Amino acid sequence: MEGRLFTFLGAIGGHGQEWIILSHYILVLGIIFLVARAATRKLQLVPSGAQNVMEAFVGGIISMGADTMGEKNARVYMPLIASLALVIVCCNLIGVIPGFESPTSNINFTLSLALIVFIYYNYLGIKKNGFVNYFKHFMGPMPILAPLMFPIEIISHVSRIISLSFRLFGAVRGDDMFLMVLLMLVPWIIPLSGFFLLFAFGILQAFIFSILTYVYIAGSIMMEDHDH
Repeated sequence: MEGRLFTFLGAIGGHGQEWIILSHYILVLGIIFLVARAATRKLQLVPSGAQNVMEAFVGGIISMGADTMGEKNARVYMPLIASLALVIVCCNLIGVIPGFESPTSNINFTLSLALIVFIYYNYLGIKKNGFVNYFKHFMGPMPILAPLMFPIEIISHVSRIISLSFRLFGAVRGDDMFLMVLLMLVPWIIPLSGFFLLFAFGILQAFIFSILTYVYIAGSIMMEDHDH
């Protein structure tokens, strides 16, 4: 078996990677649904409990984007960023619990997330600026530089897929391997500091993925400001 020594869902449906990743992703979606249901079931003017947590989470996502593209634009694109961040956080943190696997420890999963971001921000750029103007921006400030700048820009944008997917995959896979070795060496209850670090790293990776998504979207829809 690749990855963890044991998973509860693997004991039910086998330890094939397809089943492990799919089953844990479905579990993550179920957790997100329950949290969202608890947060919106009884909305209050003064939030508490799950509503308070989710409002703080959404507010943090908006604040993160406000520094990049302004609060107005940050609110417009908040649903996508918040959804990605919530899925990534839950996927990362579920792997910290012994007996479960992080879906983000699979390169196919993180690659799918990166492709969503890549397709979406390019779509926004073409929609806002027009197909010709959007790709004209890739040619640099002077026509004479176009043969050099255009291939560089294309490679730079495509490399974002690799950067987003491999950064998240590598960090989470490394955390999983660290936890597996930790649990093999010492009992589950003792390495609390290790669990705390993995918990913090899981949140950090979701933050990095989210802020980069905001940056890529801002670059595609605010090309005039970028030029100045």
